[in-house]
Amino acid sequence: MKAEIITIGDEILIGQTLNTNAAFIGSKLTDLQIDVSFSCVVHDNESDIKNEFKKAYEHNDIIVVTGGLGPTHDDVTRKCVVEFFKTELIQSEEVLSDIKRFFEVRGRQLTKTNEGQALIPKIAAPIRNSRGTAPGFWIEKNKRIFIVMPGVPYEMKGMMENFVLPNLEERIGERQIFKRTINLLTTGIPESILYDRLGNLEQLLGGASLAFLPSQFGVKMRITTQSDTDQSALNKLEDIEQKIRSLVGKFIFGKNDDLLEGIIAKLLTDRNLKLSVAESCTGGLIANRLTNISGSSKFFERGVVAYSNAAKVEILKVNEDTIANNGAVSLEVAMQMAEGIKSISGSDLGLATTGIMGPTGATPTKPVGLVYIGICDDKICTAKEFRFGEDRLLNKDRASQAALEMLRRNLLGISYDD
Repeated sequence: MKAEIITIGDEILIGQTLNTNAAFIGSKLTDLQIDVSFSCVVHDNESDIKNEFKKAYEHNDIIVVTGGLGPTHDDVTRKCVVEFFKTELIQSEEVLSDIKRFFEVRGRQLTKTNEGQALIPKIAAPIRNSRGTAPGFWIEKNKRIFIVMPGVPYEMKGMMENFVLPNLEERIGERQIFKRTINLLTTGIPESILYDRLGNLEQLLGGASLAFLPSQFGVKMRITTQSDTDQSALNKLEDIEQKIRSLVGKFIFGKNDDLLEGIIAKLLTDRNLKLSVAESCTGGLIANRLTNISGSSKFFERGVVAYSNAAKVEILKVNEDTIANNGAVSLEVAMQMAEGIKSISGSDLGLATTGIMGPTGATPTKPVGLVYIGICDDKICTAKEFRFGEDRLLNKDRASQAALEMLRRNLLGISYDD
């Protein structure tokens, strides 16, 4: 089955909002082995929207539309759907009940404008919205499925998971070809080196596909196998995964939707260890990532942003002479910061960052992107040098990722000299 994803909204076209909806929908459709043939963004213009509807309807079995279902004048998607299918709007009592409940729970006054959102195309089944007020539409006509959902990602995801995906799976029927996909997540190794270490890819993959997807956090390897049975496709995938792990396993921290901070959280919790973090150049980003994990109080004792030299000395007990002789951005200071935060917190581990994020602050011997990360436990206190790029925010991301990876390797007893 072929599908097209249509995203509606000027805010996407002008770059004000990232099109995360298309990425999420494309991923979920691919999981169902639906071939996403095309994805486009259309601005809030009725004629252009209907033209795209026409093209998509002619060439696809499934059309998924998001955006333009709000209560204001620039939300024109519903009107376009009605005109495209030559139908009319009728009130859905179940949707109206949902909207009333939504306002009652929040203690807000229901308006006529919001009541109007209960009007849906006559030929559509409503996709009820448990996270907002605008319903979606499910239309089946001429052996095609036309799906319309709001553009708010949180609302769209709820509709996809609770209604759209289960209904699509029902209608797909018996599959002839089975596909299996896994994403192996690496960090601390550049894409080119990762590629070289895998060797002969044709021999390694045996007909499967492998895509390298780099970002500032690492390289994702997406492996896809297919066969005439699901078990066969899964067996091929597991075989390839094991081969890849035998070659570059030390760089693989997780798979699919894993987060490095989530892996760290589990390792610390399982070992009943407490961590404290002293950050200079990362400005609290590491602490933020770790405390995004539910239950972080079990393993995260404290985080300190010691940005100035005075803070490093006063709070973390870094030696003034060490800063004077080596500079605040140095291996020695990173080690003393890690040792200091471990000592004052009583934690099992201390982690620290100091560096030059840019674009200013560089010297002839210390360029932008130079970062030192220190780690201290009951056995060792050490630090490592990293050199990233010239973009300040990317450098913060990279430094936080490198620090968490140093911590992961420390906990697992994996060398981080490579």
